[in-house]
Amino acid sequence: MPDIVMPAVDEPAPPIDAETTGGGRFQLSAHTGEWVVVYFYPRANTPA
Repeated sequence: MPDIVMPAVDEPAPPIDAETTGGGRFQLSAHTGEWVVVYFYPRANTPA
């Protein structure tokens, strides 16, 4: 499992490149200068 990256207040978010539920890609870098909310939650029925 990769190390958890927790940026400090006022630091930029780490690069994010992930598969979407629709099978596409989400790249945070494609949204530079925009307001973006990224929400993570544990997969159903897994220990969190």
